[in-house]
Amino acid sequence: MAIELELGREATSSVSTITEIAEYLRGGGGKRIRPSLLLLAAHTLGYFGPGAIRLGAVVEMVHTATLVHDDIIDGADLRRGRPSANTTWGNEKCVLAGDWLYMRAFREAMLEKDLNILDLLIGLTQKMVEGELLQIQKLGKAVSEAEYYDLIDRKTACLFAVSMRLGAVLAGASEADEASLAAYGKAVGLAFQIVDDVLDLTATEEVLGKPVASDLREGKATLAVIHSMDHGTAADRQTIQRVLDDRSFEHVTREQIQKILKHNGSVEYAMAAADHHAKRSREALASLPDSEFKRALLWLADFVVARDK
Repeated sequence: MAIELELGREATSSVSTITEIAEYLRGGGGKRIRPSLLLLAAHTLGYFGPGAIRLGAVVEMVHTATLVHDDIIDGADLRRGRPSANTTWGNEKCVLAGDWLYMRAFREAMLEKDLNILDLLIGLTQKMVEGELLQIQKLGKAVSEAEYYDLIDRKTACLFAVSMRLGAVLAGASEADEASLAAYGKAVGLAFQIVDDVLDLTATEEVLGKPVASDLREGKATLAVIHSMDHGTAADRQTIQRVLDDRSFEHVTREQIQKILKHNGSVEYAMAAADHHAKRSREALASLPDSEFKRALLWLADFVVARDK
């Protein structure tokens, strides 16, 4: 609740269009996992000050800004079952609103008067922008698993890791404790994105709030798809590549892709990888003392893998 109130306060501008877009995005919900991670990291190490609420809102604004820009780049029509902001306000206004959210996030972070916090946020933003550019370069291509992991680290896991590190910085953590929390965040972030990518291929449109297999249609090869291309037949590879080339399901159906993934055990392979990273995240917390907040982090690792949307 405190994070929501802070988001409402911070995402307000004298320019009404920015406020309207920001409120629309906030109203779209979301799991608020990143600010939750920051709060839990800080509380695990004994910090309960107002900075955690402020920086929790900051990481959620950074996340929201990336979603706005992603939807523009991807030409997405839906986000969480609602029209994406760019379908209502247009690309020009939304790209500027995304930029405004980034700058507002940095302005709020400056109130902590800690250069370590700004350094983390600057490095994070650079890494995420690089990840988006790398993904654009690789659209339509059959990327390797190593390239896939690099992409999801840059686009997702790094924000999870930085959220944990920000909580640690607020708490004045030792280098060892900050490193442990960052390792947890990265591993949970990798698991989260792998599961997200699997759900894109297996869930229903009603659950996803967007068309099934949107990633593949946009030219993105995710882990289960990469597995089928590496371990399937030549015909499997040609069928998948046709979708990547066409950027549509005009010549190949979604059902054909799902059949290929099932035949090759590719969804199971990807989910096993998510389980592996969730296990690594729990192991990263081993050196931290037991508390209700640490137990919440351990539970969150299980939730990330077990969720259905």
